[in-house]
Amino acid sequence: MERPIYLDHNATTPVLPEVIEAMRACYAEPYLNPESQHEFGRRARRRLEEARERIGELVGAKTTGRDADTVIFTSGGTEANNLALRGLIGDRPPGRLVTSALEHPSVTALTDDLARFGWQIDRLGVDRRGVLRADMLPEMLRPGYSLLRPDTTAVSAILGHNETGVLQPINRISAACAQHNVPLHTDATQVVGKLPVDFRALGAATMSFAAHKFHGPLGIGALVVRHDTQLAPQLFGGFQQAGLRPGTESVALAVGMQSALDLWHEEPDARRARLESLRDDFERAIRDGWPEVVVIGGEVARLPQTSNLAFVGLERQALFIALDQAGVACSTGSACASGSSEPSPAHLAQGLAEAEISSALRFSFGASTTADEVAESSRRILRVCNDLRQRKEG
Repeated sequence: MERPIYLDHNATTPVLPEVIEAMRACYAEPYLNPESQHEFGRRARRRLEEARERIGELVGAKTTGRDADTVIFTSGGTEANNLALRGLIGDRPPGRLVTSALEHPSVTALTDDLARFGWQIDRLGVDRRGVLRADMLPEMLRPGYSLLRPDTTAVSAILGHNETGVLQPINRISAACAQHNVPLHTDATQVVGKLPVDFRALGAATMSFAAHKFHGPLGIGALVVRHDTQLAPQLFGGFQQAGLRPGTESVALAVGMQSALDLWHEEPDARRARLESLRDDFERAIRDGWPEVVVIGGEVARLPQTSNLAFVGLERQALFIALDQAGVACSTGSACASGSSEPSPAHLAQGLAEAEISSALRFSFGASTTADEVAESSRRILRVCNDLRQRKEG
């Protein structure tokens, strides 16, 4: 069997050796329960807070002063998204949320559940390029826009799309939210550790991300909360993290997240340029061999590591299975919805042709991806595509 090639870094990235070593040192120390009052606990607390502060700095949060923002550690991006939106809602009676078809399943599943309890969920439009219609938002936030639920409790808008890689106009969205005094949550899970992120400059009330998307460990995410934003806790049982997310924090996971972000911060421009080069070389090779391919979102600014390709004339599930057998790991969409055979909500919202939607696969690259792997994966993909076409025509 040919050596497998991993092109699904948007799902999870391999942990870098330096990150593993930083975590190993934590376990060897050992850093014990940071809530304990004795010396062992105080030492763990110091290291945990050092990691928290550094992570906040690296994503543009204000970490000192009376108006300091808060970094809350969670189990991952899904929990962070749930804590943000449920926390912003609190114990309010059912009202109205504005979100979009581009959101991660951890947001859309939550809003679907809220709708069952009387919440009105309105969707911000998406253009054919995969960009949110920020121009529509001011009217949607205007009091009286909805006769049934005139007040908007919160807005949720993703920063960089996990399937298409399209970067979203969050600054325009946050400006509209600020004008109407509506808090904005943004899911930055695919952007942090790939591109510079400045939380304060984005204008969001909350922002989520997860370490395993940028070569850190699985099992830890973070929610950054602006200093003037009040959240209601969703878990109970302790006083950790100001009671907003109780439970004993893992020093090693926090240090692993910090280490991964530090490694990215040492060479952000070089990492971005390298990923863009790999992505562009990959797409060029596929286009040369399969002219029918459509690069979804290719005409606008995208994440450097993401390529969403529609192999028009082929069926995505059959292509995915054949590529897996050929040793090329990719995905049919978000990792959290990869078991679904339903068409991508993002592609549907864009108004893509059915032939594009039904043939689209996502390929994503990471710090460990090599140019040789890109060249070899392109060769295998084209071979599989031609094989499938011959079977279809035969």
